Amino acid sequence: MKVLIVLAHPEPKSLTTALFNVTVDELEKLGHEVKTTDLYALNWKSAIDGADFPEFHQDKERLVITNESGKAYHEHKLTKDVLEEQAKLEWADMLILQFPLWWFTMPAILKGWVDRVFSFGLGYGVGYSAEKPHGTRYGEGSFKGKRAMLSVTIGGPASNYKEMGVNGDIFHILWPINHGVLFYPGFDVLEPFTVYRTNKFTEEDFEKASKELRERLKHLETEKPIPFRSQNGGDYDLHSLELKPDVISPEEKGLGLRIHLKEQSN
Repeated sequence: MKVLIVLAHPEPKSLTTALFNVTVDELEKLGHEVKTTDLYALNWKSAIDGADFPEFHQDKERLVITNESGKAYHEHKLTKDVLEEQAKLEWADMLILQFPLWWFTMPAILKGWVDRVFSFGLGYGVGYSAEKPHGTRYGEGSFKGKRAMLSVTIGGPASNYKEMGVNGDIFHILWPINHGVLFYPGFDVLEPFTVYRTNKFTEEDFEKASKELRERLKHLETEKPIPFRSQNGGDYDLHSLELKPDVISPEEKGLGLRIHLKEQSN
């Protein structure tokens, strides 16, 4: 399998970077091909703006990101750094995003990678037709057939990130990334690998986490993805994009409405 790992941490000696190194090492031992992107080492430009589109003329009345992004993507005229990352994505069978949880989400530099690399025509705005008036997204799209997983380091204890925890369920916290950033353009999304209480990590904790990570990586090709409901799979009314009442079980609620609970429990 071909795996792309995107790292977002400014400190080379951080726990996040150490787990990134464990991931690279284990995947290569397992015989996978690995490519990496270290966003801080690259001094990655986070903000998407007119400079991302070399042929955008600043004297235009206004910048419409979708228009310029789509035009530049289809004409292969995006900036060099973005083209290189898109080539890696097209090459990869699997995407792993490695980052610390900051303010309940990914670091800004990683969000900037998504903003700039998931261009109109690649990450969104794909596959519109009479049969699919809202396009191919949420389970379809350019990345259909590829897999993705988050590998996240979290400062607080696991108890804080459960349903009754003060911070809320980690499943809900990571929902915008898993469902919105990854499932939206078609990735099969695996359950995240999460490491907690990292602010008080010991050598023993690191050895335990590394062992768990290495074991998890052995099953990337066969692990069942989160069974999100696809947009065009029959569960949604394709005019209103609301779930059909007859597909929902009485026990389903909240974000769980968008997951096949029966499949999830298998």
